[in-house]
Amino acid sequence: MMSVPNVRFTSRRWKNIWIRIVRNKGLYLLVLPLVVYFGVFYYAPLYGLQIAFKNFKPVLGILGSPWVGLKHINKFLNSFSFESLLRNTLTLSVYGLVVNFPLAIMLAIIIHYIPNLKYKKVVQTATYAPYFVSTVVLVGMLFIFFAPESGMVNKVVVWMGGKAKDYVGSADLFPHVYVWSGVWQRVGWNSIIYIAALTSVSPDLHEAATVDGASKLQRIWHVDFPAIIPTAVIMLIMDCGRIMSLGYEKIYLMQTSSNLLTSEVISTYVYKIGLQNAQYSYASAIGFFNNAINCVLLVVVNKIAKKLSGSGLW
Repeated sequence: MMSVPNVRFTSRRWKNIWIRIVRNKGLYLLVLPLVVYFGVFYYAPLYGLQIAFKNFKPVLGILGSPWVGLKHINKFLNSFSFESLLRNTLTLSVYGLVVNFPLAIMLAIIIHYIPNLKYKKVVQTATYAPYFVSTVVLVGMLFIFFAPESGMVNKVVVWMGGKAKDYVGSADLFPHVYVWSGVWQRVGWNSIIYIAALTSVSPDLHEAATVDGASKLQRIWHVDFPAIIPTAVIMLIMDCGRIMSLGYEKIYLMQTSSNLLTSEVISTYVYKIGLQNAQYSYASAIGFFNNAINCVLLVVVNKIAKKLSGSGLW
């Protein structure tokens, strides 16, 4: 007898939900392609994640392959290359984060304070444009510009009295070339969200600060920075949540036999193991381990950021 009111309440609630959907069907139709996209390309493939815990054989299929539990993850953790892969991945990720994050904020402030509108648009276009250069083209440019004998960079170095170096092929110099070429390509694009945050700052605050005798640097520090801190915290949390997820394309294209000591990261290792060597279960287990670390970092950094600044993803 006690369950009847609950059933009626549930049916009434679903009826109200359906009425709202029908009433706003135009908006739901606009969202539908995005829902289908994420469902097909992000959530449906999660079904295949179980091969990370199986000895997957294409002949037997996913369901017919035998379970092996954490065998592949333990194999990766105990492999001789685990330490170097983890070190290289963290080195490139943290190096890139430390460089890109503040430079994007600095570039946004510089662009925001350019007085000439036409010059401002030129600077914006010049800084955004490299983002649309494909990875293959970018790596080709790096090999041409940094070529040991005919590269423009080495010619300038030799002209100034230095010695030519193989910047891309050198294991010691590879992290710097990788990170700073990424800065050139992405810092302008990353600054867009900070420029948008700066435009939302009330002009009255700057006028009041100017009346009080504040210089431009003081206005940036006491007016602009507090306004973009919530946005910066959100972006930092999201970047920390991707710290283990270096894309393999650029690194793989830049790899040579002489720079593998610092250029072999988890993503390129997964590509080679999974696609070239057809060890699908082992590669999936490594990917699962990678994403699990990212998830933990995301939760931890979000919790720390919320305690320190009051801003967070949730």
